[in-house]
Amino acid sequence: MSDREELSELRFTVSGRVSRPCAEVYEAVADPAQLSHYFTTGGARGRLEAGAEVSWEFHDFPGRFPVTVVEAEAPRRIVIEWDARFSARDDGRTRTTFEFEPVDDDTRTLVTITEETWIVTPDGAKSAFGNCEGWTGMLAALKAWVEHGINLREGFYR
Repeated sequence: MSDREELSELRFTVSGRVSRPCAEVYEAVADPAQLSHYFTTGGARGRLEAGAEVSWEFHDFPGRFPVTVVEAEAPRRIVIEWDARFSARDDGRTRTTFEFEPVDDDTRTLVTITEETWIVTPDGAKSAFGNCEGWTGMLAALKAWVEHGINLREGFYR
């Protein structure tokens, strides 16, 4: 972006490497039983498959979050959408894309998470930064879970 272009929406990308093959890391995100162990502290219901409507619950953000799975291409990509109070989209949703890239002959996986589209306001920035923090925490928890069977979030929020 040049200095003269106007910022029209906020988005962010976080990434990290997990020392397991793509298929195993993908499954840890797509499978609600695994996701419930290390990320959705209140539980995940429904597998992340294209066209599915699933739900996530968190102890730190009470309530059920409906999630729509837009794409699921095992073991490389999952795209979800969910409602956001400060979305820049007409439908009031944000889009989160998970990408799983094999590294070192698929002995490790680069996981990249991108979330978009937040309005360019203080409230939009606060929401985007909060979700960026959440996805960064999810990546750390995913790594600890898949590599060592440790749930980093257990007892963290209550």
